[in-house]
Amino acid sequence: MQKSIKILLLEDNPADADLLARQLAKSGLLFSIEVVETREKFVELLNSFCPDLILSDYSMPSFNALSAFNIVKETGNPIPFIIVSGTIGEENAVNLIKDGVTDFASKNNLAALPQKVNRAIKEVAEIQEKKDILEKLKSQTASLLIANEELIFQNEEKEKRATELLNANKELLAFNYISSHDLQEPLRKIQTFISILMADEKANLTANGVKNLDRIQSSATRMRGLIDDLLAFSRISTVDREYEFTDLHPILNDVQSELKDVIIEKKATISAVGLLPVNIVVFQFRQLIYNLISNALKFSFTGRPPVITIETHIIKRGDTEIRALKSLPQNCDYWNINFSDNGIGFEAQFNERVFVMFERLLPNENYSGTGMGLAIVKKIVENHNGIIRAKGELNKGTTFEIYIPIV
Repeated sequence: MQKSIKILLLEDNPADADLLARQLAKSGLLFSIEVVETREKFVELLNSFCPDLILSDYSMPSFNALSAFNIVKETGNPIPFIIVSGTIGEENAVNLIKDGVTDFASKNNLAALPQKVNRAIKEVAEIQEKKDILEKLKSQTASLLIANEELIFQNEEKEKRATELLNANKELLAFNYISSHDLQEPLRKIQTFISILMADEKANLTANGVKNLDRIQSSATRMRGLIDDLLAFSRISTVDREYEFTDLHPILNDVQSELKDVIIEKKATISAVGLLPVNIVVFQFRQLIYNLISNALKFSFTGRPPVITIETHIIKRGDTEIRALKSLPQNCDYWNINFSDNGIGFEAQFNERVFVMFERLLPNENYSGTGMGLAIVKKIVENHNGIIRAKGELNKGTTFEIYIPIV
């Protein structure tokens, strides 16, 4: 749809003004027009009428086209300015166009005026469009500069973080060495000498002496276990992760073989339902399965044989179960493994606390351990970009649910 334009006409002859308006209307141009003949009225309408185009007679008794054009130039507004006159002469017209006037039309040939008006309006629109594009480019350039500065800052922060992680890994490796050698060696000697004392000198010791040696032996054993668990935790944080598409049955069989004595002693039943292969870091997942099964065996009822069930499923992206887990990305499928037992369980308020390092919900004298097992399990799951949830029910058992993205 053609847009109507506003024309400001500087003309002191009403007959010429009427003829010019009729010529424009005859061409089909949509416009509104204001006619002025004095400087004061011209300046007033220039500000209030805000014309899209100015048509001006060349010379009038009180005002002329050149003065009007200079006023328009001072505003800085690129309004097309066309002189319409029968007396200006071609040479003067050319000079005015050189000075910036948009065009010239003769009153003796007004048929050409509509075309000149359309061309002038179009040129201004194109100039404005170019200016808008330029401003947009400037804005985009400024945004790109800001984004580039932000990217540089983020890269610097990533490099800083990478350096911090590298240093942290070095510290963990140093800790591993100290734990493996400097801490464990004295403990081995303590345990060895206590064993010698118990074998050779037990008969010469008082009942309290024997009791104290038992306490020392027990404390040394606990300390040894704590160091082993800390080593396991630091190892899963620092060792390079090599993923393999793996069948879980051999891992489960290996873990059951290692825990065979406890399984037989407690008459435990371990059943695996639909174990699906998964892309994992094998040695880490062996540790995870070992910790969860040994945890279920440890926290079982006396006189009630433990029943441990392991199930795996594939959950498709968009599934209700995945949508409910807001912390998981929703753009992939998930491998789900659940460990359930019929042990002593715990109250629901401890569902998160069970994964806290050194957190123990039950007293040491009833259940041995360091409080590191489930913290290690959680760390392994996080290494696989997944999450783990615990659902305990007091005196009825516990279920651990693990979700790992399939990528």
